Amino acid sequence: MARDLFGRDHKQRQNDEPEIRVTDRRRILVQDDEGSDHNAEIEAPSLKPSYVEELEARTKAAEQKTLEVQSRFDQLRKQLQSETDETRQRLNRAADERAQREKAHFIAAMLPVLDNLQRATAAAETGSSSEVIAEGIRQTASSFENALAAAGVEPIDAAGEMFDPELHEAVETVEVVPEDEGKVIAQHTRGYRIGDRLLRPARVKVGRYSDKAIRAIE
Repeated sequence: MARDLFGRDHKQRQNDEPEIRVTDRRRILVQDDEGSDHNAEIEAPSLKPSYVEELEARTKAAEQKTLEVQSRFDQLRKQLQSETDETRQRLNRAADERAQREKAHFIAAMLPVLDNLQRATAAAETGSSSEVIAEGIRQTASSFENALAAAGVEPIDAAGEMFDPELHEAVETVEVVPEDEGKVIAQHTRGYRIGDRLLRPARVKVGRYSDKAIRAIE
C-alpha cells in the first residue's frame, strides 16, 4: 500500500483532506441579472425633480380648468344670443301689433268723415238748399279735425304771431307799420305737427316795414 511522507496511506489521506466543492456561478449570475432587470423595470426611479413634476401637474390642471371655463363661456354666449334674438323678435312683434292697432284706430276715426262727405254729396244731388250742403261740409271738416286730434296731430295757428321759419312758410309780404314788422298778417293754409315733428308749415303773409307804409298812414 502506498504511503506518503508522513506514513499515511491513500485512504487515510482522503479522510484527512477537506472536501472541495465546486459551485456553478454562471447560473446564479444569470438569474441575478434577470432579477435586476425586472426590478429596474418595475422600480425605475424618476429622473425628473419633484418640483418639475409638480409644475407639470399644475399646468395640466390649469389647462383643464381653462377648457372648462371656455366651454361654460361658449354655453352662456349661445344662451345669451338666443335670449337676445327672442327678445328682439318679441319687441318687433309688439311694435308691429301696436302700429296695426294705431292704424286701425285712425281709420276708424276717419269713417265719420266719409259718412259726412257721402251725406253732403247726396244732399247736393237731391237739390237740397245750400245751407244744408254747407252744414254737411262743416260736419265733415269737424269730423276730420277730431280724427287728426285723436291721432295726436295739432294745428298751427299762425295769424298774429311773429314769423317763425321753423313753423311758417312766407308766401307773401305786405308793407306794415314798424310795430307789425315780422308779424304774420294773414294765414293762407294752416300748418300741422305731431309731437315735436312738423308735418306741414303754415303758409302765411308776413308784414314788412317801410317808409312808404308810414307815409300812407300819415
